[in-house]
Formats: sequence, structure tokens, C-alpha cells
Amino acid sequence: MLLSIRSLTKTFPGTLALDGVDFDLAAGEVHALLGENGAGKSTLIKCLTGAYHRDGGTVALDGAQIAPRSTVEAQELGIGTVYQEVNLLPNLTVAQNLMFGREPRRFGLIDTRAMRAEAREMLRQYGLELDVDRDLGNYSVAIQQIIAIARAVALSGKVLILDEPTASLDAREVEMVFDVVRGLRERGLGIVFVSHFLDQVFELTDRVTVLRNGRKIVTERTADLDRMGLIEHMLGRALENEVEQQSAEGADTTHPDLLHFNGVGRRGVIEPFDLTIGQGEVVGLAGLLGSGRTESAELMFGIRPAQTGSIRDDKGPLDLKNPRAAIAAGFGFAPEDRKTDGIVADLSIRENIVLGLQARRGWARPIPRAEQNRLAEDYIKRLDIRTSGREKPVGDLSGGNQQKVVLARWLAMNPRFLILDEPTRGIDVGAHAEILRLIHDLTDAGMSVLVISSEIEELVAASDRVIVLRDRRHVAELSGSRVVPDTIMRAIAGGGAKGGEAA
Repeated sequence: MLLSIRSLTKTFPGTLALDGVDFDLAAGEVHALLGENGAGKSTLIKCLTGAYHRDGGTVALDGAQIAPRSTVEAQELGIGTVYQEVNLLPNLTVAQNLMFGREPRRFGLIDTRAMRAEAREMLRQYGLELDVDRDLGNYSVAIQQIIAIARAVALSGKVLILDEPTASLDAREVEMVFDVVRGLRERGLGIVFVSHFLDQVFELTDRVTVLRNGRKIVTERTADLDRMGLIEHMLGRALENEVEQQSAEGADTTHPDLLHFNGVGRRGVIEPFDLTIGQGEVVGLAGLLGSGRTESAELMFGIRPAQTGSIRDDKGPLDLKNPRAAIAAGFGFAPEDRKTDGIVADLSIRENIVLGLQARRGWARPIPRAEQNRLAEDYIKRLDIRTSGREKPVGDLSGGNQQKVVLARWLAMNPRFLILDEPTRGIDVGAHAEILRLIHDLTDAGMSVLVISSEIEELVAASDRVIVLRDRRHVAELSGSRVVPDTIMRAIAGGGAKGGEAA
């Protein structure tokens, strides 16, 4: 076995990131490493490449025990990594990027002619005939990825880790990179392939290892796996043969149309989609990590402006070119990463709650302190934010209470359409139930809500309709009695054996 990892353990304060993980990689193999957020994939890669020091376990390469103390030492041992974001220098030439740090020299000076010739020869091995004197930034992302792979193989030459290498590529570019990977497999390299695109996993890889919550769940030959079984391993939930259907009898499923998204999309981010949101409706977005859930919401909120399609409300067209325009149209967005994109930890609960409202009014018209106090006290009470007082720094609150403060900020602005990205991630059971109850209260009052969640049961509990995404496409719309875990998971999987598409 080319690479053998045994009982790999890594602990961070309060978190067991890797719990005795085993992993093997053979020469001439493409081995997929899969798992949702927090599964341990990145930690395993960083322990293997010397970015982290492992707390326990062993790593053997070609039968010899190794413990790289840096990424440079890992490269010298034979382990190279290429990430989604190409970490080369776009302002240098292709030749300079390929040979950086190991340029051929003559009389102590860089031999430019030899460097160009060696760069051309390297690229010929990958089927590329390029002008190596052009700056790297002049080439497409796919070409840059292949150049990054060529450099990593030249520096290491035994193990190549590809971490989401196709996330920003279109179908033609993906196939170009895959041809290169297949060629490296034939040359005997061991390749670890990390991806959220299951179609690509079934097309390219020989074996699959799934991690969940820091533990290895399974390693199997890709040809022996079906898509449904793979998703069950990743999500940790087995499908029941019979699932009790929730009755739509007596429920009010009619919602007057509020928003229409027609053919909205952005190249390399999300395929064009159509979606209508009803007034007072909860629409859920389901799919694996990387399926395009957050990207869809970011287009709808103007964080990433759409390149195609149109958006209109009940009054006419909307131009959501940026979040400011979306807020002006009555939209709100509570992001997944509340610590980075939501709260301002050093500010008080009061200051966090009025922040959005103050920004909309303009800083030249400060909200009177008495009004700030009234708003803060009102939402502390309405949302049951557990705190000793409104002036407490929001960073001192629990995760669930921080989430409520982010929600309070948007509610203070009275949006008509609120996007909630993973609204219950990382919070306790009690706060989880309270936030789900709040969603229903908001829609009862006429607000429309889009909920993105990795928790299938949460979507079932909250949603009137569920849109399922797969590989950056909206692939199914479920409503009524079809909003149940079994149907949602089958739509995520695509319904076909051995990775086939849904009918």
C-alpha cells in the first residue's frame, strides 16, 4: 500500500476532530474522501500534509513511518496538494510558476532558456501546448488547475491530494482536468479526490471513504456503491422502507405569489433556475454540501449578482444587483456563519439588533437611544434571548442566543422575505425548537421564508415546499405529502443505482 494511515487522532479545544481514523491509498488509485461539513476531511488532509501535528496514530508512506512538520517537508516526502482556489501567482509567467523555487541556474543566475524548455516539456506530458512566457492569470481556471497539478506532481510525485479541484469549472473544463487525473493514475500516482459532486465521484474514482463527525464510516469500491447508500453513509440516516406520510388534509397550502425568480443563474456557481415564493410560505432548500443551496440564496439576495434571468415581485421587476438593493426590496438574509458574517461579537445585544436598521436610515440620522433600548428589550422578550441585559456583548452569548440576535436584527427591519441559511446549526435542542416555532409565527404573520438546512427532518418540520439541489442544479420540487425524509433523500440521491440520475 502506498499510503497507510492508522488510528489518526486530532483534538482541538472542546472538539475531537479525528477519532481513530484509518485510511489507505494504493498506487495507481483515485480514492474519494467524502463527508459533510465537520466530518474531518480537511483535518485529515492537514495532518497528512504537515499543516497540523496529529495527536495520535501513524502515517506510513511506501512502508516507512512519516511525520511531516510542514507542508514543504510533506512535499519533499512525496505528498502534494492542489486546492479549489489555485494558490499560484497569476502575475508571474507559466514557466515561472512551474519552476518557482527550483529554477535551473547557470553561473549562479537563472537560466531562462532552460526554464522555458523544461516548463514546455512538463506541460506536454499533460497534453498542453501553451505560451509559457504568458502570465498565468491570462489562462482559464481549468488551465491554471492543470498547471497547479503539474507543479505539485513535479514537487512530490507519489501522493496527490485534490481538494475540490472542479468546484469552479464547467463540464468541459471538468473533463479536461479528469483526463489529466486519469493520466496520473496510469503513471502510478496515488490520488485523494475530495469533492461534493457525486456524479464526479462515480465517474472518476476507484474507492470511496466516508467520514462523519471525525470518524471513518466506510471504505468501499466505488463500483459496489449506489448513490442512495453513499448518501445514507454521509448523512448518518438510513431510509425506512415505509415512512408515515404527513397529511395535508385541512392545511392551507394556498399562498399568493410574492416573488418570481425566472432563469436566474451564474456561470460556475449555479445553473439557471425558476422559483416562485408565495406570501406567508416556507420554502426549504435541500441538498448535500456543495449542491448549490447557499449559492442560490446568495443570488437571490444580490451577494453574487445573477448573470441570467429576471426577478420580479407582485409589483414588477426587481434589480437585485447587490445586498443593498435586496434590503431595499424588503429582503433579509441570516447567514450560515453567524460568527463571521452575522454578529459583531464585541458590540452589545442592543447595538447588534439595531445595526441593520441604523444602516438603512443612514449614519447621519442616528436612532435615538430610547428607541434602541425599546427595540432591544422588545426582541429580547419576543425571541426569549437568554441574557442578563441588553448591554451584554453578544459574543458572550450561547450559539442559539447569538442566532436569535441575528434574527432580531432582520425582524427589526420588517422584511417581507427572509432567507435563513442553516438557522439551527450548532445550537441546543431547546433553541432549535424555539427557532422552528418562530419561523411558523413569522409566516403566520405573512412573511415569506426560505430555509436552507442540512437537517432533513428540520426541513420537513418547517417547510410547505422543498426544492432539492444536486451538483449546482435545482432538480426537484416537493410539496404536500411528498415533503417527507424518504422522498427528499431519494431526490438528493437521484434515484438511480450506481450513481444514475433520477427519472
